[in-house]
Amino acid sequence: MSNSADSPGTGSSPARPRRFRAVRVLTAGVFALAGLIFFTSFNTAKGTNIRTDTSLLKLSDLIHERSRNNGVLDESNSSLREDVESLAERDDGSTKAEDDKLEALEKNAGTQKLTGEAITVTLDDAPPDATAKLPGYPEPQPDYLVIHQQDLQAVVNALWQGGAQGIKVMDQRLISTSAVRCVGNTLILQGRVYSPPYKITAVGDPEKLQKALTASEAIQNYMVYVNVYGLGWKVEEDGAVTLPGYSGTVDLQYAKPVE
Repeated sequence: MSNSADSPGTGSSPARPRRFRAVRVLTAGVFALAGLIFFTSFNTAKGTNIRTDTSLLKLSDLIHERSRNNGVLDESNSSLREDVESLAERDDGSTKAEDDKLEALEKNAGTQKLTGEAITVTLDDAPPDATAKLPGYPEPQPDYLVIHQQDLQAVVNALWQGGAQGIKVMDQRLISTSAVRCVGNTLILQGRVYSPPYKITAVGDPEKLQKALTASEAIQNYMVYVNVYGLGWKVEEDGAVTLPGYSGTVDLQYAKPVE
């Protein structure tokens, strides 16, 4: 008995050309689809390298652009505020005692310029190839080599405790609602972004301010990383310095319950 699948005389032989034609059609379809994908990719890239094209806007570029815009708006707001205050002082119907009280409140709030003896504290990241300088300490992890939010807050808190009359971080005056926050290795302060080195300037008695820095336990811990891994730390007496007044909004923003 012959096997119909193997016999050349059976009706199965015509099926082979049909299967062959089906494979050819499928192959042609795959190549056509590949060509369509290639054309679409080329049309999207417009002849550029999608992976490495530096003209594509990066998130970091957008953040720094918004930061620069915020700085320009702060300066404009400060100029307009001075114009409004100048016009209001011409004839506001207030007494000298009331004007003096308002001026003292504005000074305490940090919205007016402040001049006095000052010191500046500079914090900076360690070199990326830093190693442990003292025996008994482990080789540094990446977190050991960068400035953290807690380091900046420790300096600011110590300066307030040392009797600072006013503090400026980078080029901005701090007020009671200012928040010193770090995201990654950048500082975000009042809508603007900064990279290290970070400079903190305080007006007050330089001797008392430096004693407060030395007495801070948080800063003592930071100094271990300065001595072992090379984090940046510098304290300088600046002489007479004028801090800018805070120029941003003083309106409080807070969450509200959904009704």
